[in-house]
Amino acid sequence: MSQQQDVADATKADTSSLWNNWDFLRLLFGRFVTNAGDSLYTIAGTWLVYDLTGSSFYTGLASALLLLPPALQFVSGPLVDRWPLIRTLVWTQLIQAVLILLIPVAAYFGHLSVELILITIPLLSLLNQFVYPAQNAALPRIVAKSQLTRANSAFSFANQGTNMVFDALGGVLIAVVGAVSLFVLDSITFVVAVLSFVGVRVPERPDTGDQEAEIDASGYLSDLRDGIQWLRGTVFSEMMLTTAVTNFGTGIMLAVLPGFAAVRGGSILYGALLGAIGAGGLIGALIASRLTHIRYGAIRIVGLGVGFFLWVGAVYSPWPALTVALFAITGIPIGVTNVMGQTLIQTVPPEDLLGRVTSVDASVSTLTVPIGSFLGGIMGSLVGVVTTMAVAALSFAFVSLYFSIRPRLRSLPSMDDIDRGEFCIRDRSSSASGNTY
Repeated sequence: MSQQQDVADATKADTSSLWNNWDFLRLLFGRFVTNAGDSLYTIAGTWLVYDLTGSSFYTGLASALLLLPPALQFVSGPLVDRWPLIRTLVWTQLIQAVLILLIPVAAYFGHLSVELILITIPLLSLLNQFVYPAQNAALPRIVAKSQLTRANSAFSFANQGTNMVFDALGGVLIAVVGAVSLFVLDSITFVVAVLSFVGVRVPERPDTGDQEAEIDASGYLSDLRDGIQWLRGTVFSEMMLTTAVTNFGTGIMLAVLPGFAAVRGGSILYGALLGAIGAGGLIGALIASRLTHIRYGAIRIVGLGVGFFLWVGAVYSPWPALTVALFAITGIPIGVTNVMGQTLIQTVPPEDLLGRVTSVDASVSTLTVPIGSFLGGIMGSLVGVVTTMAVAALSFAFVSLYFSIRPRLRSLPSMDDIDRGEFCIRDRSSSASGNTY
């Protein structure tokens, strides 16, 4: 480690608490408000499509288009590593604040259509793919390494807490004022996020200084290959596979959730179910920092194994309140593993590759979400939304079993004992194709 980096780490370590770190607090608040906006246009957009068409197929298509941009997040990684982080955050929020007003304006003039929603919502989601890698790249540079797990827990808390509150609130607001009105409120949240991000100070990396690197096609592709090459053969590659499977199940579930809620109780239940999933993730994020002594492999095996049975129970419960409660509990292990997985991806890779490695990891992991949503919409139209919801739960069972039978996944250490070697072991088949970091 260079002397300059030692000084930077020492400076960050002088911060007695995360809550005295003004840059961290502004970034955290911006994350909270941004996620609020995401939650509002997600629930309003998907419910509006279902309300206009009454079709699980169109709802699945809307979910697929909404969730496709996260699968392309690897494209944003090299750009995030080169662009000024705060400028990236500010401009993406400003553009979203304007773009989202197209829907209420079209409704006011009587030109609202499903086609407009299916175009606008994916564009909003696409812009967000620059936000999260930028925030993740900024976080290790404004907090001490020893505080990174706690910082990620706070960010995950903001994410899951926002989802819980605004998903549930969105369902109520749809019933009271209508889905179109939510888009006006959503525009305001993005403006507030701009005001929060604009004051954050992120130190430059020692190797880059203040100079912005020029971006050309060959350099961009080279940066992208660096992220992919680093991940090849590491334990992260298998972890991405298992996350892709759970996300496939999540995609199926999201496609038919509006129809499932409509059968059981309407838009309020839809918001409650989304809020329950967020609440479970919130609880998981809160307790993650207290589970850093438990092996990560064991958490994945037990958490998702139990989650499978809870998910099936929620689907077939005759009482909506019990369905909501079981879905909330199902989200707890996801919240825990999300925090721990984020800590790993921020700790193990080299700092200069962090943005592109994070983006590739997120893209591969989430590629199956829109695929699951599209197929889930078709499946829901053919076999019904209840059966489709139950089939989606099999993704949890698969991952629990896969971690159980793969020794290097089953034995992954706790967060307190992170060892680069444990996560960068390469299979013999790929050891000759890249460097081990």
